[in-house]
Amino acid sequence: MYFNDALKSSLQTIINHKFRSFLTLLGIMIGVTSVVAMFSSVNGIKMIIDENMSKMGWENKLVIQPGSNSSQRMGGRGMYFSFRTSSAGKKTKPISYEDFEAIKRDVEAKYLYGFIENWFRRTTQGSKGKSGSETIVFTSGTLGAWNRLRAVTEDYFHLNNYELKEGHFFNAFEMSRAEKVCIVGPGFSKDELDGEEPLGKYYTADGHRFRIVGVLDNDPMEKTQGIFNFNSWQRRSDLQAIYIPLKTGATYLRRGMALDNITMQSNDSESFNDMQNRASQVLLSRHNMQKDFTANDVGAEILEITKELEDMMKKWSITLFVIAAVSLVVGGIGLFSTLLISINERMMEIGVRKSLGAKDSDIFFYFITEAITLSVISAIFGILLGILITFGLGAAIKTHVPLAMISVYIGLGFAFVIGFLSGLYPALRAANINPIQAIYYFE
Repeated sequence: MYFNDALKSSLQTIINHKFRSFLTLLGIMIGVTSVVAMFSSVNGIKMIIDENMSKMGWENKLVIQPGSNSSQRMGGRGMYFSFRTSSAGKKTKPISYEDFEAIKRDVEAKYLYGFIENWFRRTTQGSKGKSGSETIVFTSGTLGAWNRLRAVTEDYFHLNNYELKEGHFFNAFEMSRAEKVCIVGPGFSKDELDGEEPLGKYYTADGHRFRIVGVLDNDPMEKTQGIFNFNSWQRRSDLQAIYIPLKTGATYLRRGMALDNITMQSNDSESFNDMQNRASQVLLSRHNMQKDFTANDVGAEILEITKELEDMMKKWSITLFVIAAVSLVVGGIGLFSTLLISINERMMEIGVRKSLGAKDSDIFFYFITEAITLSVISAIFGILLGILITFGLGAAIKTHVPLAMISVYIGLGFAFVIGFLSGLYPALRAANINPIQAIYYFE
């Protein structure tokens, strides 16, 4: 009953002094709003970055390419194209399609694909292929509109989070027989076919005709990443490329069925080293124990970048936390001043309560309850405002920023502590007032 009475009395006092209560609440409300918005934005952005890094297939990723000396890194998502020679000055033995098959057979990996890329320039359009299908011809060159022709396996699309809009990925028959089929991106299909149905049409690239069996869908990362669409330029380029089966590319585009590189991803970080060591052993055994290849741990590079982002987020969090703490302290000082003023205004009430039997502890409890009630109410309004700011931030950057519930708990906890500390001295002072002096205080 004491708590209910104290709470009702506190609420009645707040209602009777609306404007003063609002000014008292304002400082704490701003502080709690800062806490909620800070934790939600920082934790939300960090979670989005981690999630999108994972979706892009950068974690636990290994890229193997020929050569053992310095290399040139080109492009995104860990793609390495190297032009290397051995220490003896001789050309290195290329990584072949047979090497890829051996790794695929003997090494356990979540995703594994070989990679070949050629650039082709579109030169003519409008000739007719078999069954009246339209053919677009590409030849090697240095001028004009360029397109990419890539040879991959199905794991390339899964690791990089690309989905099919229509048709099918390369099946086992097409892969094993080196069939001349291809998958095109939505950007390529739109640019070259003027919106026509691409399935069944033929493309001719460097004298080879490829039948379209699949069309990739639009990039799913654009819908979820917003401004955090990392490497978006590379992904847009991917969706404008032409993809053919790996064995087809090794057979018709490279001598000795050589590959540009082999990319693989482990099931988890614990199995990454085992995957890397096993792949190296397979290649060493096939290359007469000559280490004429290099394995690049792309995941380690991305982990370093992620750590730098986390450090930046921590510094930003500390800065915002200091600002929020200052606001809360200022709000606590305002609450302390209001309660001291309230004691002088309520001298008659304190004297009457004590004359009717209220103990010092009862008076203390009434005032400390009022202080905590004021502070918690301000925290509730601050939390609501912080939620609105968080959702507004998400709408502004076109990305869903989730509310961090820990910020709500921290805001309420801070408000409770500030209310208790701010009301402690005024409550003790009110409890120690002589009832006779209190009754005749205004006379």
